[in-house]
Amino acid sequence: MSRTASEHTTTPSTTVSSGTITKRARGAVSPPTPSTIPSSADASISAATSALRAATSRRKASSAATAIADSALSTALSQATARKSGATKAAPPARVKNPRVKVPVPPRVVNASTGAEAAATRATKAPPKPVPLSKRPIESVWREYRVTPTTEIRNYLIAHHLDLVSYAAERLHKRLPSEVELNDLKSAGAFGLMDAVDSFDPDRGVKFETYCTQRVRGAMFDELRSMDWVPRLVRSRTAKVDKVRKSIEMETGNRATETEVASRLNVSGEEFDKLHKDSRPISMVSLTRKCFETDSSKDVREIDVVEDSRQENPLQAVQKQDLQALITKGLSRAERLIVVLYYYEEMTMKEIGATLDLSESRVSQMHSSILARLKAQMQHRETVEE
Repeated sequence: MSRTASEHTTTPSTTVSSGTITKRARGAVSPPTPSTIPSSADASISAATSALRAATSRRKASSAATAIADSALSTALSQATARKSGATKAAPPARVKNPRVKVPVPPRVVNASTGAEAAATRATKAPPKPVPLSKRPIESVWREYRVTPTTEIRNYLIAHHLDLVSYAAERLHKRLPSEVELNDLKSAGAFGLMDAVDSFDPDRGVKFETYCTQRVRGAMFDELRSMDWVPRLVRSRTAKVDKVRKSIEMETGNRATETEVASRLNVSGEEFDKLHKDSRPISMVSLTRKCFETDSSKDVREIDVVEDSRQENPLQAVQKQDLQALITKGLSRAERLIVVLYYYEEMTMKEIGATLDLSESRVSQMHSSILARLKAQMQHRETVEE
């Protein structure tokens, strides 16, 4: 049974080929098989591909030409601008944007004569470098300080002569008691050194060391006077009295009396008593003062060697006991009591007689007899020892 063309395009159909059933939609066109493509189509595809490649090559060549043209245009513009502004140097060539290509940079040309002239100009304009104070003569430093008394030069002069302070302080400290600290003397001497630096005049022809020593010692003595709790007038009077007393003792060879000292000073007895009373506080010393030095690290103080008259010496007590035993050896009880009570207890003959129920004359006779026998015993012992 046959069908028309319109019915073939609008109704679905089923194709049976080699045992395979394929259902096509109504109006669909089946793809052409390789056997149905003509050979002229292959030639058309090859021609289109070649044309596409040629167009791509022309596009790349056009882009490179455009970049080169832009670079040349920018170079021309920069050169024109440089010529217009009167620049002597040509503009450097523009770098190509290709990173693989390195454009050489021309070296900078420096005129040798111009560089030497510039260096000479800088050398003449630069101020001379000042010489350090430590490398200059001290006389030059003093002259500059007189003209321009700056703090830097003053500090240098003080530090340069600081050894004079240490030397003077150590010499003075040897004659002072241990209560006075060496650092206190050095501090006072440093202030004296500052005053000496400020008031010294090199034009007078005196060395600074000679002038400075007197000022430093004076400052140290002022510090010692401020530390002393005794007034200066009292101390000067006491020193005058001691000087007169020593001169009298050297002339006569005997100990000077108060009358002789008062007559030599031409003062009355009341005035001399006042001087003697004022000088008493000066003789007071501290018990913690160093008495003398030893080889050990511990110093001997006054409190270690001061004598206590109220305390009995143990050695003397033992010697008294031995002497008492030696004297009373060989004596009777009454004779031993007479010796002990009279010499050790310091009782009178009358008190001893009342204690022993004897008369005073009898006690005196027994005492004389005891002394005679003791004398004979001592003489006999000396003869035996010889």
